[in-house]
Amino acid sequence: MNTDVKKHRNILIAVDASENARRAVSYVKDLLDGLPGFHITITTIIPQPPEDYFVSEREKTDWIENQNDTATRILEEYRQIFIQADFREEDVTSHLVMRECTSLAECILDERKKLACGTVVIGRRGISRKEEFMFGSTSSKILHTAKDCTVWVIE
Repeated sequence: MNTDVKKHRNILIAVDASENARRAVSYVKDLLDGLPGFHITITTIIPQPPEDYFVSEREKTDWIENQNDTATRILEEYRQIFIQADFREEDVTSHLVMRECTSLAECILDERKKLACGTVVIGRRGISRKEEFMFGSTSSKILHTAKDCTVWVIE
């Protein structure tokens, strides 16, 4: 992160392989249109399963390598979208986090705090109210628990 950039100009975009994440990346790219003075961190968080999730250490290692490879490819693809839209390379970074998460929303907000970002951008999955009630919604949790930052939920 560029420490010369004011906090509110540090933007964290939480992504995964979904179309919703791609829309969030496109929205920020189109909105800022290469405007200088902003720093964008594209991050993906891979919730680490519990130790007893894997049958063997080899299975765990393979899973971690597979998740890392996929996430790294996605992060670089999104980063290139900004660079090709005339953002400076040093203003766009990617950040891969693999850790235990009780809630993906909490992990995203923890990363926002660590990176001193003033804005969090996420794509909305578009789940029904029934699904949201049963399984919860990451975007809804972020909207209701985020403090000291701006949250953009992109549909």
